[in-house]
Amino acid sequence: MTGQNPDGQPPHTVHIGSVTGSAFAVGDHNTVTQHQYAGPADETQAELLRAVRELRADLARFTPSDSREVLDAELVSVADEIETAGAAEPGRLARLQRALDAAGALAGSLASGVAVAEALAALLGG
Repeated sequence: MTGQNPDGQPPHTVHIGSVTGSAFAVGDHNTVTQHQYAGPADETQAELLRAVRELRADLARFTPSDSREVLDAELVSVADEIETAGAAEPGRLARLQRALDAAGALAGSLASGVAVAEALAALLGG
């Protein structure tokens, strides 16, 4: 009985190589939900998204404060907008810039904070 399932049938094997842009399910009674995201519209938005993710990870190591929480909320909003719409709108970018300025030395002392500031300057023209 070695190599058989309890019902006496041979085992079923599924091999999956690489999957991109697809959803699938294996087995009985499964449900598949697929979410399509636009992703960054251009390299500048992609760079901002990378820097935002890095800054959020860096900020998580600091003691919570009001300015850190406001900055984190703006970072989340910008990341969500880039991931779903392909680009963050100028108004959202301006709010992130204000939150970054309010965080001051905290964000300015981190390489990821500097990267977000540089990406914002490229997108906002300043």
